[in-house]
Amino acid sequence: MLANLSSIESLFYLAGLVAVIASLKVVTGHNAVHALLYLVVSLLAVAICFYLMGAPFAAGLEVIVYAGAILVLFVFAVLMFGLGTDETTNAPRNTNLANMLGAMLLAFALLVEIVVIINNADMQQSLHASVISSKAVGIMLYGPYLLAVEIASFLLLSGLLAGYHYAKPDVTGGPL
Repeated sequence: MLANLSSIESLFYLAGLVAVIASLKVVTGHNAVHALLYLVVSLLAVAICFYLMGAPFAAGLEVIVYAGAILVLFVFAVLMFGLGTDETTNAPRNTNLANMLGAMLLAFALLVEIVVIINNADMQQSLHASVISSKAVGIMLYGPYLLAVEIASFLLLSGLLAGYHYAKPDVTGGPL
């Protein structure tokens, strides 16, 4: 079955496999900073999947919005809340490069994949991209999908409030 796959399909499946592995490492990781590194790799792999499906606008949004802005907020939250005693006691004691080797290998696989896509002119011509303006995306998001966008924003807000509530220090005896 793998012998008759085209090169675009095989690169798509490789990017999907990298996304699944990195996502599993995010969920099963013990260290928050390492989980953020795997999350970056996972989001970049999903962006490559979007690009290979012929949606460069969605791939660009994935990189700019999710891998850029939202992960900066996650890093800010980790720095703002600080590493408590639970995080430092459960973190691995090994502080060398081996902790990040998995994320580096997955990111290297994505880098090789991007170089292959860029350098192969036949592959570039076979990718059919649909040109969609940002106005059309905005009309769709705030038209028929308005309820889904608002529900997602409330879920993000409730997650932020719950994270702040659980991370704030317990102050007893002081006035409110």
